[in-house]
Amino acid sequence: MKKFRLNQTLFRLHSWLGLITGIFLILLGLSGSVLVFKTELDQLANQDLLHVSPPETGNSGDALMRCYETITSRYPNLDGIAWLNPAARPDEAYNFRIYFNDKKLLTYDLALISFNPYTGAILREGPATDFMPSFIEWLFQFHFSFQLGIPGAALTAIFGITMLLSVLTGAIVYKKMIWKVLTFRISLNRKNWRTISSDLHRIVGVWSLVFNAVIFFTGFWMNMFALEKKTWEKEIVATKPNTFMAASADTMYRTALNAFPDLEPTYAYLPTQPERKFEVRGYEKGQWKLFGAGNSVRIDQQTGKVFQVTKLADKSLGERIEATFHPLHVGNFGGTAVKILYAIIGLTPGLLAVTGFMLWWRRVRKPFVFA
Repeated sequence: MKKFRLNQTLFRLHSWLGLITGIFLILLGLSGSVLVFKTELDQLANQDLLHVSPPETGNSGDALMRCYETITSRYPNLDGIAWLNPAARPDEAYNFRIYFNDKKLLTYDLALISFNPYTGAILREGPATDFMPSFIEWLFQFHFSFQLGIPGAALTAIFGITMLLSVLTGAIVYKKMIWKVLTFRISLNRKNWRTISSDLHRIVGVWSLVFNAVIFFTGFWMNMFALEKKTWEKEIVATKPNTFMAASADTMYRTALNAFPDLEPTYAYLPTQPERKFEVRGYEKGQWKLFGAGNSVRIDQQTGKVFQVTKLADKSLGERIEATFHPLHVGNFGGTAVKILYAIIGLTPGLLAVTGFMLWWRRVRKPFVFA
């Protein structure tokens, strides 16, 4: 009897967690599936705009520093600048993410700007709260904050936990079904919409169980910063005026690569505040990308001297495990096949939300019976 009551309680909890998070499961699942191909889709949608013609010499000179100077002149109070594609081909524009602060809690302050590195011309520019200059960038910000600033990012973190609890309670409630589904002893009964929704919910839920648990947990972990008091306090305080780098960004970038010859750069941070350092991050040659771009070279932007070289292999076990969270969440650790798999399985939370609602609707029209 106690076991039956426990199952009833867990079933009700599972149902209510699913109902509360249902619409968010659909929104986060759909946007996440699209964002698996974030870079590819942005390039496809803007292939003419972001295509540049290298000069005959093929040398962009001090392009990085020119971009930095242009950005800081247009935005005098920045938290920082990120160069998003340091491995860009010679015919690709340079893309930068701008971190600013409008002192409003309900806006997450990111912007995108792209340059022709050879001429310094701005090819696109705008905040991530707008569909232009990039719908994909807007969708990226929506995915982790619902375009509601720090409160939205905190809400996403909270829903990460509630959705994880929904997965775990579902695994307990339907534990007898797990092995049957995995051994193909349960098939889809097409008798009516009730049997279809019931079987779909169980089959899809079992096959996506581990994946969704990982996605929800890593999503919570990456947005956990939005639950910290200092994050909220910082958001409503005006950013100090830019403190410009004295050393050349291009020279520091080359210095970083010389200090870490096996580094394959994926990201470079250009500081605008004195407490931060110029930093280049990336994979180490031959490294499995599941462990993330946890290698970095930090350089003092005033002296141009190497400040710190960090290798993933030298980090603690806990840090190396944490380094897998971002790749596991976005699916960028494999090739196209892994991305397609992520895009497909990313749709399962929405499907589970819909079938779960249909099961709930069936039960509210009848006396509750645990099954």
